[in-house]
Amino acid sequence: MAEILALGISHYPPLWGADERMAWILKRMLANPRLPEALRTPAGWPEAMRAEWGNDEGASSAARHRADLVAWMERTRAALDAFNPDFVLIWGDDQYENFKEDVVPPYCVSAYDRFTFGVPPNNVWGETDKTYDLPGHRQAAKHLASALIEEGFDAAYAYKPLHHPLGHAFTNAILYLDYARRGFGYPIVPVAINCYGRRVLAQRGGLPVFDREIGEADLDPPAPTPRRLFDLGAATARILAASPWRVALLASSGWSHAFLTAKNHFLYPDTPADKRMFEALRSADWQTWRNCPGAAVEDSGQQEILNWMCLAGALSELGRKPQVTGLVETWIFNSSKAFLIAPPS
Repeated sequence: MAEILALGISHYPPLWGADERMAWILKRMLANPRLPEALRTPAGWPEAMRAEWGNDEGASSAARHRADLVAWMERTRAALDAFNPDFVLIWGDDQYENFKEDVVPPYCVSAYDRFTFGVPPNNVWGETDKTYDLPGHRQAAKHLASALIEEGFDAAYAYKPLHHPLGHAFTNAILYLDYARRGFGYPIVPVAINCYGRRVLAQRGGLPVFDREIGEADLDPPAPTPRRLFDLGAATARILAASPWRVALLASSGWSHAFLTAKNHFLYPDTPADKRMFEALRSADWQTWRNCPGAAVEDSGQQEILNWMCLAGALSELGRKPQVTGLVETWIFNSSKAFLIAPPS
């Protein structure tokens, strides 16, 4: 039986930028013309949110937030290096990057030979021309897609990108696991999940639009259900556990996103909902995860937690309880970030 390492991190985009720009999503949401007047200034915010904003628009808090996130990335990278996998399978969302109006698969196994991508501009590392050129693992990806189909999961697969070399859920995961710039040489098998569902095209997988109303008729078909993705993750673990490869399974995403949480006027995430799911994760309460309704995911702006739904299913199938978990909470930096390390026993 092959050994499997399970990991979970965040691919939070502002982490690759400067501290003074880390709160830019909140600042963008303050421009919402439908925002209640009382919430337009910190005076109307919850006390903890005002404290995190401080007197420097979150710059000091950003430095602390970065330190917490980088510490978790380094801890996760250490576990990855100690395990030394044959490849890393990454569950991540595609936010109107590779999949657009021509096709939006519920999930897609990327069986590319290689993945080449650059770093974002104005990044915290001061890099202007750095390029990552990573091997894929076509044999393993084809094996996985084939076995999933045989188990009743109609998995899409691809041998080359369609519109974009690789979505930021995957590239940022690699950038952050290589935050100290020691290099990243592991082959990768990205599995793109349609987390954004009803808003992947209507909202182009990003921030809400304020120049027009998006009605029910404008929304897209939903994302795969949490139950289906939980079972997909379980099947993936079962298939790879019977394979000849040492595999790291990695979920890449933040949890509740402020810009997806309408009930909070798109200003701050649904942290209580995140805490409930986090406690269920820590205690290996897999039925809470598998039975989570899709409507509850949308209500709490937790669309990206669907990547972790695959990871939870994998842990359930492996009969494994997380060894290390962490939740970095925030009011002003768009999403709370969860971390997990679950090595083989």
